Amino acid sequence: MMQVIGAEDLHRLLDYRSLVGALRAMFRDGCEAPPRHHHAVPVPGAAAGMLLLMPAWQAGRHLGIKVVTVFPDNARRSLPAVFGSYVLLDAATGAPVALLDGTALTLRRTAAASALAADYLARRDAAVHLVLGTGALAPHLAAAHRTVRPIRETRIWGRNPAKAEALAALLAAEGVSAVPAQDLAAAVQTADVITCATLAQQPLIRGEWLRPGIHLDLVGGFRSDMREADDEAVRRATVYVDTEAALHEAGDVIQPLASGVLTRERIAGDLFDLVRGTAAGRRDEQQITLFKSVGTALEDLAAAELAVSGAGK
Repeated sequence: MMQVIGAEDLHRLLDYRSLVGALRAMFRDGCEAPPRHHHAVPVPGAAAGMLLLMPAWQAGRHLGIKVVTVFPDNARRSLPAVFGSYVLLDAATGAPVALLDGTALTLRRTAAASALAADYLARRDAAVHLVLGTGALAPHLAAAHRTVRPIRETRIWGRNPAKAEALAALLAAEGVSAVPAQDLAAAVQTADVITCATLAQQPLIRGEWLRPGIHLDLVGGFRSDMREADDEAVRRATVYVDTEAALHEAGDVIQPLASGVLTRERIAGDLFDLVRGTAAGRRDEQQITLFKSVGTALEDLAAAELAVSGAGK
């Protein structure tokens, strides 16, 4: 019988230490993950919706597909603009195995992928984590990084200071040493790891602020016109990506490539390379590293398998 795993259960089942391990194994082993399918869906009298299909499979194991819809005018109906579901199937027979909440799955696997990269790229003694952004992903990014590095203080910066204060207070209530950051430049200059999870179209991080040894984790920008770090940051850093897709989807990579600030030869590797040891991670304590992620269906599949395995115990 097909399992149904909701958001609350997913957050319980996908602890970050286990999920980072599952992603590490999946990037090591690999899977088939075709490009995303994008389909416009006309809506009479309203803005068109978008249907996104993201499949991935390993032969003889599991086949999964994430179905995401984006309907911009849903606010008129008091509905979220984005819905997501994940269907896990048996790859040997095609039989349904589980239906999972796609939103929670995406939050957890996105944060875990950043933490996986940080495990190769951040200094071993990284203790101060600055998170830019106050949306739903921000607390998950903070939690995931605490499982791979000895973070003693989490700082939250947002364009809306009240939201940054509220998120820091929420984390503090959960026992995390968290504080809001008001001066972005000062916060950057004293951080060990910086994670950006914003919708910025103009860079927030300036390369001149980056001190030696820092790790910069760029999560938010998912279009070619979005930037979270400037050219100087890219110029000073050793650049890594999650997958080849970042070179075609992310403004933080596309724009520097187009201007010549970055070349393909200067991209040091992706998560496949880091996990398999075919690309070096951090070389020394002074190196500035930059990781840009756009997400991949491989991560969804790994997370779904882990959740279903845990639910069956």
